[in-house]
Amino acid sequence: MTDGTLPPLEVELVVAGPPAHAFELWTARTALWWPASHTVSGDPARIVFETAAGGRVYEQGPDGAEHPWGEIVAFEPPRRIAYWWHLFFDRAEATLVEVTFSPDPDGTRVRLVQTGWDALGDQGRPRRDRTAIAWDHITGLFALAAGTPTN
Repeated sequence: MTDGTLPPLEVELVVAGPPAHAFELWTARTALWWPASHTVSGDPARIVFETAAGGRVYEQGPDGAEHPWGEIVAFEPPRRIAYWWHLFFDRAEATLVEVTFSPDPDGTRVRLVQTGWDALGDQGRPRRDRTAIAWDHITGLFALAAGTPTN
């Protein structure tokens, strides 16, 4: 980009079923598809997206300990969720993740956009590149759990 800013990280996929199903799977049944390897405890008992702006995103380990992942900015079922995201990082290094769920002829179009890389300084580009690989894997697991559309 010519203005020196890092572009948003964008992932888009289509899953089977209506937006309400995809939204609920993303926000309320996350532990069904989120990889344990990408958690703090390695074996979460629960992954929680609190259901209002200002709410928390966290995992609860098998010992009951809570591990913060982020904070909810917008919670608009079944259309949109946005949250500050700092899984594995200090809160000061949070980036903004927005996930939208739109009707599609084949089910639901899920679009994830993550921004805020420039605030990380020299670590912005490498973190964005690593995160792109992680989201590719994680959204693939989400798609499997949601079901892929059939034609």
